Amino acid sequence: MTLPTTFQPLKMFSKDAKRRIRGVLFDIDDTLTTDGKLTAQAYTALESLKRVGLMTVPITGRPAGWCDHIARMWPVDAVVGENGALYFRYLNDKQRMVSQFHHDFASRTRNRSRLDDLRDRILAEVPGSAVASDQAYREADLAIDFCEDVPPLPRDQVRRIVELFTEAGASAKVSSIHVNGWFGDYDKLSMTKLLFAEQFETDLTAEQSAFVFVGDSPNDAPMFGFFEHAVGVANVMDFADQLDAAPAYVTQNKSGKGFAELAEVLLSDRQT
Repeated sequence: MTLPTTFQPLKMFSKDAKRRIRGVLFDIDDTLTTDGKLTAQAYTALESLKRVGLMTVPITGRPAGWCDHIARMWPVDAVVGENGALYFRYLNDKQRMVSQFHHDFASRTRNRSRLDDLRDRILAEVPGSAVASDQAYREADLAIDFCEDVPPLPRDQVRRIVELFTEAGASAKVSSIHVNGWFGDYDKLSMTKLLFAEQFETDLTAEQSAFVFVGDSPNDAPMFGFFEHAVGVANVMDFADQLDAAPAYVTQNKSGKGFAELAEVLLSDRQT
């Protein structure tokens, strides 16, 4: 694989820097998962990171309903969902879920009505698009499917979905499977900073070099631009011309295998 000049292979991630890493933040779709599935290899890699004491936090566009499950049942410290609309942290010792939303319930209800109108316009103007199958479990955004459960749409049609969101005054981000749109001035990074400040007494701006973020698509760009040690799994190259900010490093392998590759590198350097 030939990398653009802004990307470096993972082997350029220095051993000293890797040994100082305290946590791994990661996207889920096509970063941890592969072709829509969570493989044993990727999940074992995640468990292995947690077992050696590293923090693990998914930063995802997936819905609140999924995030409740993930926070409770996966080997993670917390989860940021719906592209920064919320975070959940499950306190195992207290058997209690801690949750935070960018908008209160009344605001989310008002925004839902606006998003419903926008949904109808997008589906009418972009043939072949569909409301994402996980929409029923969302609290704050509208997810339009362009390739998860529908035949893949051409890139210009995906751009049109983004345009329709932005014309309505909504934020819009493209993942590997959905265009997510919402009303509000938040993103993955802003909620991640809030999570770490409120739940882990950590100023990420001051301590970002102690964390790795790994992702794969344009909605990860805020994280790529913020973290010195941002990593893209190999399929990030499919979006190389669409990224507002690029990761510093790229794995050799795609999707879940790329995540496992990063985990292996981090774990081996902590053991030598």
